[in-house]
Amino acid sequence: MIKNLSVRPSLIPREQRGSVESQVCYLTSRIQKITEHLDLHGRDYSSQRGLLKIVGKRKRLLIYLLKKDRLRYKRLIDQLDIRGLR
Repeated sequence: MIKNLSVRPSLIPREQRGSVESQVCYLTSRIQKITEHLDLHGRDYSSQRGLLKIVGKRKRLLIYLLKKDRLRYKRLIDQLDIRGLR
């Protein structure tokens, strides 16, 4: 998996900043950070709820990408090393 997924707007070309791939990459980065936080603070229920919301948003974006373009979906899943949809 890519270790540092911090998405800097200056590194992404202007026409790709709102793309599904960049959004999924950003959400994956946030999911990793919140997961690390929850490893230390297991009873932080607000963060748990936020994590579930972010995971749901990423799932909806992946479903959209799967329906629109399977090749881009597969490439993104392989690049981020995340489990695909069932």
